[in-house]
Amino acid sequence: MTEDPGPLSEREIEVLELVATGATNQQIARALVISPNTVKVHLRNIYEKLGVQSRTEATMEAVRRGWVSVPGESGEAAAPAVALPPIAPRPPIVRWQRAYMIAAALLIVLLSLAPGWWKSRGQAARLTPFTDVGQPQTAPVARLNVPRWANSAPLPEPRSRLALVSDETKLYAIGGETAAGVTDQVTIYDPRSNGWLPGARKLTPVSNISGVLLDNRIYVPGGTTATGGTTNVLEIYDPQADAWEARAPLPVGVAAYGLAARDGKMYLFGGWDGASYRADTYVYDPILDSWTRATPMAAPRAFLGAGALEDGIYVVGGYDGERELDTVTVYDPTAEGTAAGPWSDRARLSQGRGGLGLTVMGSRLYVVGGGWTEPLAFNEQYDMLTGAWSRSETPLVGAWRNLGLAAHGQKLYAVGGWSGGYLALNEEYLALIRQLLPLGTKGG
Repeated sequence: MTEDPGPLSEREIEVLELVATGATNQQIARALVISPNTVKVHLRNIYEKLGVQSRTEATMEAVRRGWVSVPGESGEAAAPAVALPPIAPRPPIVRWQRAYMIAAALLIVLLSLAPGWWKSRGQAARLTPFTDVGQPQTAPVARLNVPRWANSAPLPEPRSRLALVSDETKLYAIGGETAAGVTDQVTIYDPRSNGWLPGARKLTPVSNISGVLLDNRIYVPGGTTATGGTTNVLEIYDPQADAWEARAPLPVGVAAYGLAARDGKMYLFGGWDGASYRADTYVYDPILDSWTRATPMAAPRAFLGAGALEDGIYVVGGYDGERELDTVTVYDPTAEGTAAGPWSDRARLSQGRGGLGLTVMGSRLYVVGGGWTEPLAFNEQYDMLTGAWSRSETPLVGAWRNLGLAAHGQKLYAVGGWSGGYLALNEEYLALIRQLLPLGTKGG
């Protein structure tokens, strides 16, 4: 058994108590009024914190620690509702082990006398895919010198889970999460001067967001709030006025979605609603200031990318609570209501990517980062003309997730993110190379 990495949350204790009774995931979901997929997420967190691999081991460990018991008729705790393996003989307890056990017992007594403290500590220690606060941090990842990539002026403060949008004059880094938590920061980068300036703060601090440019304004829907929940706000930034305003809210609070603009409308795909991963498709019309629901994706996912090409909106990668996805599908708004439907499949990514950055330039999709559960050694590009993905270099190997990515002129800008710690980097990638050919001279 590995060392306990931290106390369980109140919800995880509730799930563990039901696991000890032999309840199935469906039964637990009905009892706690949550989805079966959320039960799976809680179980994975419980296994990780307790250092176990199965429901039986988790039950045994919970009984051993006194967290879970099944009262018998005599008032004493009965055996848990699972078959426990025979206990192997243990070697004699030495003095230091006895002292350790006494100290552990005293700690359990103290915690039992302060349940409110226990619960608050459990909530603080709970790690989820929707925040990096509390994640163990490692040494900064070494940057590789690779072709076409160059350093630009870094963010004023390291940040991940932000929106990055270009209006072809400047880049706008909006919201996200810093080491201090969810932020309402807006910082503006001017590639001509290679410098950052502050902008008007967002009305609602949020993370796990994306943004799109429509009619010279930046639209940022939803997001994760400072309390860990989701919001349905839609807030719009006017770069000329350096001001924010609210518009019609989403039908549901959602974060970590895919977002794209096409034909003057905004399309939102999937995400997380605070309790479960979603497969929804929502369309926002800025003229009517209204949302409509369209045909959903085939399966729920969050931390995905979306970008519009000529043949439709490409929805790429993502994370479903268990694994990173290599899925690539295309949504064609003009096919809504037809027999074939608006969704079709395309060539998959070389490997799954969750928390990726995605942007469009010309007839190509550019994907940067990911690496949630598997390390990454390259980025990828999709050519609509050939229908194939190709690999490209990356300055960060391993994990580089929840960054901001935007196309600006001939370059891509990859800003912030997480790679063992919050990143302040601002990397520019020369996507298009123009060559001027010398003209011949007369008489030559």
